[in-house]
Amino acid sequence: MRGNTVRSVGSTVDLVDRGSGSVELEPGSLEASCDLAAATLDPVGLEPASTVKSTKPLLSIVIPAYNEQENVRRIYRRLIRALGGVELEWELIFSVDPCTDRTEELILELGAEDPRVKMLRFSRRFGQPMATIAGLEASSGDAVVVVDCDLQDPPELIPELVERWLEGYDVVYAQRRTRAGETIPKRIVSAVGYRLIRRIADVEIPPNTGDFRLMSRRVVDNVVALKEGHGFLRGLVGLVGFRQMSVLYDRDPRAAGRTKYNRFLGSLLIGLNGIVGFSRYPLQLISLMGMVLSGLAFMLALVYGGLKLGGVPFPVGDATIVIAMSFFSGIQLLSLGVIGEYVGRIYDESRNRPKYIVESRHGWDARA
Repeated sequence: MRGNTVRSVGSTVDLVDRGSGSVELEPGSLEASCDLAAATLDPVGLEPASTVKSTKPLLSIVIPAYNEQENVRRIYRRLIRALGGVELEWELIFSVDPCTDRTEELILELGAEDPRVKMLRFSRRFGQPMATIAGLEASSGDAVVVVDCDLQDPPELIPELVERWLEGYDVVYAQRRTRAGETIPKRIVSAVGYRLIRRIADVEIPPNTGDFRLMSRRVVDNVVALKEGHGFLRGLVGLVGFRQMSVLYDRDPRAAGRTKYNRFLGSLLIGLNGIVGFSRYPLQLISLMGMVLSGLAFMLALVYGGLKLGGVPFPVGDATIVIAMSFFSGIQLLSLGVIGEYVGRIYDESRNRPKYIVESRHGWDARA
């Protein structure tokens, strides 16, 4: 190239092609030489390729896991296939309670093979709700998907969740159309529980939903900013609000391994958590029952008094007294139990203990 010039500090430097493929400088100022070197290395003023960041949105996928060695690689392979056609960068965060099988080892192997795979390990078992919250706090994506490791919730649904998010929805929750692999008693308890919660809860909690959902970054930030320690995600998301919609799907049986929830009490405890955390209706019901029973007792006393004054015989004896005392004692104990649930929740929240403690983080750099 011949005759090209670079102007710097009032000096002009001629670039002369000597025919050997090299560029020589005509005598000029040192400042011009430095500017020429910069122009040669970066002729259009772009950043080095190593510092250019991707403009694609980042999707974080949070998977709480505990003793899921049979499913770790399965869900990874299915996620790879499901996300192959999605125009997003993504990261995979396993939130792991200390396991007694090879779950953690397999996740670390995946992390060595794929730097997008990360793992949070807790100091003890904090449970699935807290593991989910920890994964949300550790995520950095523009949107976050929560999905269980047991593959009952199909990863193949994630592209549709992403599509709805790109349309402008902040929350896209997966709503179960069918529930394969669940016993009839569990289905009955779930149906009754969702209907009850929907009637009495202070927030909108869609029926037949779990934690499987996509949330935008602003929803995630608001959820993790809440101080509540119960981690009932579907209620917390309802409390936060924003634009929400559902995507129907058929829930599959567990791919492998055993459920970590109590087969008989698991659904009841989850439902109780939702009721106590998002409704004061049980307390109001106790007050209503107290007024009704007091009124009945007063009316019964008037009837008994009238019968006594009128000389009308009426049944009095041990059986009557025992039945009445047993009934009112049961009502009292039930009321104390309901009040105890709320007092216990207040006690838990007032201690302000950490929701979880992370023992180690794998897959983040030293600055993370």
